[in-house]
Amino acid sequence: MVAGAILVVLGLIGLAIPIVTTQQTRDVAKIGDLRIQTTENTSHTIPPLLSGGVLALGVVLVGAGFFQRR
Repeated sequence: MVAGAILVVLGLIGLAIPIVTTQQTRDVAKIGDLRIQTTENTSHTIPPLLSGGVLALGVVLVGAGFFQRR
């Protein structure tokens, strides 16, 4: 039942925020104490079908846990 609740929350977050952006800083060149760095932004898209599937699976698991306790 707890795993189902976690999946429900993850599915809702995936539907609410479909694009996640990450940043990575790298050293491009290093000469003595001088460093030249670059920051790369990468966008990751979460498909709505995947988020909906995770949400549905979570609801099924919560429902199964609820009926199993009866």
